[in-house]
Amino acid sequence: MTILYATLIIGGIGLLFGLILALAGKYLEVKEDERIDVVEQLLPGYNCGACGTPGCRAFATLIVSGGAGNLKRCKPGKVDKNFNPILEYLKEHPNEDGTPVTIKL
Repeated sequence: MTILYATLIIGGIGLLFGLILALAGKYLEVKEDERIDVVEQLLPGYNCGACGTPGCRAFATLIVSGGAGNLKRCKPGKVDKNFNPILEYLKEHPNEDGTPVTIKL
């Protein structure tokens, strides 16, 4: 009988913690801008850190937020000259409030 009580108690605790985690996942969800994924795919993808960020994902986040300032910070991208698709994409997809992303070549 003690094994049954122990099993019910552990099962109840697991159920309670599972419910808490499910609610926390629902209410504490962080929504990320989907433009970051697209801009990251348009970057060369070397993750070299030459732009001053830890990798292409961080640089894409800076680009979308408007904090990158200059796309030519990406050294491998200068060779490929593939910044025009990024600029075109950001012109077609402005910020949520409708303001354009301020970024330069």
